Amino acid sequence: MVDFIKELNESQQQAVLHNDSASLVIAGAGSGKTRVLTYKIAYLLQSGYPAYSILALTFTNKAAREMKERIARIVGHREAARLWMGTFHSIFSRILRREAEYIGFTSNFTIYDTADSKSLIKDIIKELGLDEKVYKPATVQGRISNAKNCLITPGMYSANRDLMEDDFKMKMPQIRDIYRIYAIRCKKADAMDFDDLLLYTNILFRDFPDVLAKYQVQFQYILVDEYQDTNFAQHLIVKQLSGSHGRVCAVGDDAQSIYSFRGANIDNILNFKQNFPGCQIFKLEQNYRSTQTIVDAANSLIKKNRAQIRKNVFSENERGEKIQVISAYSDFEEGYMVAGKLLEMRMRKHDAYSQFAILYRTNAQSRILEEALRKRNIPYRIYGGLSFYQRQEIKDVIAYFRMIVNPNDEEALKRIINRPARGIGETTLTKLKSAAISQSVSMWTVLNDPLAFGLNVNSGTARKLQFFRELIQGFVNDMEEVSAFDLADSVIKKTGLLTEMYADRTPESLSKQENIQELLNGIQEFCLNKQEEGIEQAGLVDFLSEISLATDQDTDKEAEQERVTMMTIHAAKGLEFKNVFVVGMEEDLFPSMFAKESEKSLEEERRLFYVAITRAGENCTLSFAKSRFRNGQSQMTSPSRFLKDIDAEYLDMPSDNRLADSVRERASNFNRNNFSGRGVSERATASPYTQNSFPPKAQPTSQPDIPNNPYQTQSAEKVAAGQTIRHERFGVGKITKCEGSGDDRKIFVSFEHSGDRVLLLKYAKFTIL
Repeated sequence: MVDFIKELNESQQQAVLHNDSASLVIAGAGSGKTRVLTYKIAYLLQSGYPAYSILALTFTNKAAREMKERIARIVGHREAARLWMGTFHSIFSRILRREAEYIGFTSNFTIYDTADSKSLIKDIIKELGLDEKVYKPATVQGRISNAKNCLITPGMYSANRDLMEDDFKMKMPQIRDIYRIYAIRCKKADAMDFDDLLLYTNILFRDFPDVLAKYQVQFQYILVDEYQDTNFAQHLIVKQLSGSHGRVCAVGDDAQSIYSFRGANIDNILNFKQNFPGCQIFKLEQNYRSTQTIVDAANSLIKKNRAQIRKNVFSENERGEKIQVISAYSDFEEGYMVAGKLLEMRMRKHDAYSQFAILYRTNAQSRILEEALRKRNIPYRIYGGLSFYQRQEIKDVIAYFRMIVNPNDEEALKRIINRPARGIGETTLTKLKSAAISQSVSMWTVLNDPLAFGLNVNSGTARKLQFFRELIQGFVNDMEEVSAFDLADSVIKKTGLLTEMYADRTPESLSKQENIQELLNGIQEFCLNKQEEGIEQAGLVDFLSEISLATDQDTDKEAEQERVTMMTIHAAKGLEFKNVFVVGMEEDLFPSMFAKESEKSLEEERRLFYVAITRAGENCTLSFAKSRFRNGQSQMTSPSRFLKDIDAEYLDMPSDNRLADSVRERASNFNRNNFSGRGVSERATASPYTQNSFPPKAQPTSQPDIPNNPYQTQSAEKVAAGQTIRHERFGVGKITKCEGSGDDRKIFVSFEHSGDRVLLLKYAKFTIL
């Protein structure tokens, strides 16, 4: 019955078999966390727990899908399909659709994505006559999102003195008004954003004890993956649902808590034992992914953090090579050195391109790296690029689907009312919106009876609006009669979305046609899958519920292609590669200049570096540049203090001893414990859920003293073929030829890492070695 348990090591077995009380499984990087979760659920099923009584929460649909597939191989597909397993947002949107009437929504409510939310906020800022340069929509959106993650409603926000003071300091005192109107407009549109799914679930459970009790009885065992990434709202939901029995298993690694900017609270995992009485802690400490050297190096790094649950991660893999540190004269040379090193490793080890990853702290670092890879003809992909469902033509079709399911969806209506063009311009749209706002109804309600709501348009425009309304209403009438696929096919044919694309035979139009066809393929596949699960006719609302919560990882179809992967370290969490390059290891870049204000922020940056190193299986290479192009000029940089945090025995430092000393000396100049204060004070708010307020906006710290730029333009008489030079950006190279005279004098240089270059002497900045 439980033969699969024998496949686990002793620590994993203990974590799987303990089910009498709450448990916290601290899973080190590469320690088999997913296997433990999978086998624990399978063991619960074989121990008599009905599948519907097990709630398993993840952070990506991909993770949930992979676990469900593994479980199905043990207990069968029919049993696995009955599990309540999915992301926080997908599971709680499912609950909210069931219980929508309690909180004033319909079961067909729309889920606004980030773009929809931002668009609505932008409209509200404009309607209030506020300066968009001051009230930046993205900033306001982030402020509202943070409030919701702390379970602060618009009323609480306005009553909170600390939040008002912070907004005043940011010169945005009317955020409270924007938040209030935003909430009203979403409610009127029968729509929720991602944060609302958690906020309203908490409100539902808080205000309706009978509903909470029903789900407490249903969910007899709760499992949560990546608990270190939970925010306050998610933590409270888990605590509420498990209140009657306390059977919660949280799996995670506090050393990989890196998402505080999204609201993740590391204290949720650090204080788990205090929050769940009787909790047993299990530690998975054997790393199956990385060499002993990589594991030891990562351990020596993370032990510098104070806030952590101590563990001793070990590996029984081969010792492996030391972590190589590459120094470059500039960010430009760094890119070419990394590309050259990657090619050299590939030829030596015969590894596929897909086994290499280049990780960076910020997206802006990718440009030079891309250029270097292209020059070397190295295929690559940027992970986390524009996902399929974010493409314009796909969003247009999806907006029609959303209108059919929920005609009150204001953002969907604004997007498609004149797409394809049907003569309904911005002026008409503004009138329609104004009429809806003044009468406190939805825009769709106005469309259904424009005269009654005083919509002042001419007869021609009125006919166009009527055509649009009848088009949508026709689809609405068909919704209950046909499958999601048949309805989607009808929408694409009847709306004329493809007409312009077929008329235009450009590659871009052909690509859009292919994307729309791929969307139909996806809907068809969705319907067939639902049929296999026993749902004979899956509706459009079911399809929208699934794709509205999709992530880049869920829709990424290029992951298995033969390319080098480039991504931010944040995006790399949960992934693994044989060979990893971590670039830009410099002060004020990694760690970020904003992280040096408090020890807590600096420790998160160190955890981020820990995540980067532990993505590597066999080889990890770190690189830094002595100068980086910023704000239109080259600026000298200091090696990251984190290089000092790794024990020297695990590092292969640059052969230039002076540079190796520079790393250690400059890093040691920064005392990790020397801060001007303990960071932002934690002030009480009016929220009944949390005692933490928002920190004020971080300000850049002052730049460290740096030497003057040593590179200068050289006069023609000093320069000759055969000389070795060090260029400001291209590094060290040899002059192969000089040509021309006066201001037109050029030199031809073969650089060690940056290739051959032609430089105009009067502008070229270098020193002769």
